[in-house]
Parts: sequence; C-alpha cells; structure tokens
Amino acid sequence: MLLPDNMQPELSIYYNGALVLKELKEMGSLSVMALYQSVKNKMSFPIFILCLDWLYLIDVAQINERGDIELCL
Repeated sequence: MLLPDNMQPELSIYYNGALVLKELKEMGSLSVMALYQSVKNKMSFPIFILCLDWLYLIDVAQINERGDIELCL
C-alpha cells in the first residue's frame, strides 16, 4: 500500500521510494541489481520492485538505453 493506516510508516511505498530516490541521487544511474544491493538491508525485494514501479508511474525514474535505472530530468 502507498499509505498504510495499520502499520509502520517504514513499510510504506512512499518511505521506501524515498530511500530508492536517495540512492539514485547519490549514485546516478545504476543497474536494477546494483540499486537493490544498496538498499537491500532497508527493504525486501518485492517492496523494492513496487517502489520502482511507483517511481516510474509518477515519472521520477526511468530505464535508460543500457537498461540502468536513472532519474528523469
């Protein structure tokens, strides 16, 4: 869920999406697995994929021609 009302905020897609965004801002474009390696101690893989989906849907992140994840400019 994006904003769960019965669990901790740290488990929401908004919070975890912000963690993914932070890594993308610091590191630039990364492969999916390299990006997951940098956040894996903070979230599970299914939550990570949901975050990527959400960031793509709101036009914040995209996949470049090399297949890496990068911020939309």
